[in-house]
Amino acid sequence: MIIESLKENEIPVIAELEKTCFSKPWSEESIRSSFNSPSCGFYTAKLENIVGYIGISIAADEGYILNVAVFPEHRGNGIGRALVNFLIDKYKESLSFLTLEVRPSNTAAVNLYSSLGFEKVGERPSYYSNPTENALLLTKYFNSDKEI
Repeated sequence: MIIESLKENEIPVIAELEKTCFSKPWSEESIRSSFNSPSCGFYTAKLENIVGYIGISIAADEGYILNVAVFPEHRGNGIGRALVNFLIDKYKESLSFLTLEVRPSNTAAVNLYSSLGFEKVGERPSYYSNPTENALLLTKYFNSDKEI
């Protein structure tokens, strides 16, 4: 598997992946807008074709994981773990932390993030719709002497 920066001509594939994975997917226009933002980065996991992606937004020394998605037929093969580990390795020296929201009912994702050192720091009430659900706010700290 190769993980590399998203190319602009691959944005339609990511939009399809969003539709496959999320009840409120990002539109191709939203992805393109964030892709063109200097504060965002998007990375794809590829076998022969794109099998997953991850996005990050950076503000100062804070990293916010936007989305992690893997095509259903490729889940359970460590692709999501590899994408999150890629961000951890890439940004652990320059960021104080990485944070994200996840549905508590998405136990596979919650277990993945927990196994990578993310800890629950809060909840966002009614964050998700279709169905309505709170979001767990999970954070991985890189520099323990920095206080948030």
